[in-house]
Amino acid sequence: MQYSILITGCSTGIGLEAARMLQDRQFLVVASCRKQKDVDALKTQGIKHVVQLDLADSNSIAKGLEETLAITHGHLFALFNNGAYGQPGAVEDLPVDVLRAQFDSNFFGTHELTTKVLSIMLAQGYGRIINNSSVLGLVAAPFRGAYNASKFALEGLTDTLRLELFDTPIKVSLIDPGPIESHFRANALTALKDNINMVNSRHQKGYEEAIARLSKEGATSSQTLPASAVVKKLIHALESKRPRARYYVTTPTYAAVFMKRVFPTCLLDWVMRRQGA
Repeated sequence: MQYSILITGCSTGIGLEAARMLQDRQFLVVASCRKQKDVDALKTQGIKHVVQLDLADSNSIAKGLEETLAITHGHLFALFNNGAYGQPGAVEDLPVDVLRAQFDSNFFGTHELTTKVLSIMLAQGYGRIINNSSVLGLVAAPFRGAYNASKFALEGLTDTLRLELFDTPIKVSLIDPGPIESHFRANALTALKDNINMVNSRHQKGYEEAIARLSKEGATSSQTLPASAVVKKLIHALESKRPRARYYVTTPTYAAVFMKRVFPTCLLDWVMRRQGA
């Protein structure tokens, strides 16, 4: 049997690399993108099956999954929930609609798609769900409150789902990357400029630092890894008979896990404040 997988957020970065590497490993890959122009672009890059799926749109989720199942003949071995974006901004400067939009894409849409896929997996008697979280789903950093909150929520929901599926053949895993080469910063910079009123904020210095960081070309840390490092963990979660509940990817992620377990909160706060905006 050829293993099939639906991957969200494939326009660039981790999702695109996952689609490429898994297709090379003979998976039946269905890559999805939010925008039609990205769907068209992926088809020209050798990804055989691409569908449009916007996690902030219930109709798009339903249509994208329907098209996926037509490709996979009604079955689905795995779902990799990768689609997400980062909305920077101090918590006090976050309009409610901006925070809601962050959750629509990073959390509610993922949940909606997962529950639809889960009913299929339970009926067929097998399946794997892998959620791509973040080091910022483990520890908080300043000026990243919306993204922190969405990933903390995803961690909690995934842990609960794993507990509730313990007596089924469905396996659930989390991946916690740290700094990864992608277009994440460029998209975050656009979200910051479009959605946050920085002019009258008391966080002017923090926003200047955020813009400088997000505007940098290339890796901002020596610990930044290529997207393939995440996909290697994904492959283990898909192919291992006993996939892990959690996969950590980069050195900063392992460090964050250690600090959260060992450091008192005041010391961890001091470390994370030094991360800046």
